[in-house]
Amino acid sequence: MDAFYASVEQRDDPSLRGRPLAVGGSPQSRGVVVAASYEARAFGVRSALPMARALRLCPELLIVPPDFARYRAVSQQVMAILRGCSPLVEPLALDEAYLDVTENLWDEPLATLVARRLKKMIHAQTQLTASAGVAPNKFLAKIASGWKKPDGLTVIPPRRVEEFLQQLPVEALWGVGPVTAGKLRARGIQMLVDIRNIEEFELQRTVGSLAGWLKRLSRGEDDRQVKPDRPWKSVSAETTYPEDLERLAEMRAELGRLARRVAASLERKNLYARAVTLKLRYADFTTVTRSHTAGAPSRDPEDFAARAVALLERTEAARRPVRLLGVGTHGLVGGADALPEQLLLR
Repeated sequence: MDAFYASVEQRDDPSLRGRPLAVGGSPQSRGVVVAASYEARAFGVRSALPMARALRLCPELLIVPPDFARYRAVSQQVMAILRGCSPLVEPLALDEAYLDVTENLWDEPLATLVARRLKKMIHAQTQLTASAGVAPNKFLAKIASGWKKPDGLTVIPPRRVEEFLQQLPVEALWGVGPVTAGKLRARGIQMLVDIRNIEEFELQRTVGSLAGWLKRLSRGEDDRQVKPDRPWKSVSAETTYPEDLERLAEMRAELGRLARRVAASLERKNLYARAVTLKLRYADFTTVTRSHTAGAPSRDPEDFAARAVALLERTEAARRPVRLLGVGTHGLVGGADALPEQLLLR
């Protein structure tokens, strides 16, 4: 979906259409941009940017608070349209999904025609636009979907894969963010295909265990299947505070509150977690994480809170103001898998 949250807001409020818009928190309370309209993006406003900075970039910026219930409702409409074409739909977020349309419910042999029909149906039913990428695998389809936004359709048939790969910068590689891209560029790797020219053991010095994966992507290889029931890998909650936290007692109380949110979310999903992660951002925006893994899975909020507080002691929070705290859980297992063996015997 194109600028999904912002587009929903502009659709539902005609006064916002054609104007630079950001969905997010107040600049007075350290809010951040959750989504930006294309009019705002022209000024450099983008998601995750502090709202105060967004306003400096675009003084005419309109700010609206997010309404996730409304966005979820629209997302459900879109996902229903997609599943009407193929049962193999793997949602990535409210506004994005993979589809395998090799065999589809419309008996349409050409994926390009499937994409065009889906785009038309989405627009007719939601008055919103979507961009689609058609390609032989997930990696290429993901890149193609963002190639001609908004309202784009990019098709990469097998015979054009190599031609397409030759155009891509190293940042297009999955898992390569700005820091890793900088390290690769320092080694003379500017384009995606340049990865092919470096030995894997040398690449490991720069990207570690990602080396083999990036090598395969540089050749356009990605054998991951579309999984309609993608398992949860983590559940977390975090808060950015209007004023820096400076007292440990206050931080401990906040970690307890966040731990209860995470535990409640795990309970709704019938999941348990082995690992608890603390995320902490200081007033100068330095971010650190600390993690603890237990032998037995849990979703006890008191256990999560105690482990998060213990991790807090391994930071400089006692000496440095804190602007953000988060509690995350990993190593998730389903409810039955988390029960002691004797309780499963019948």
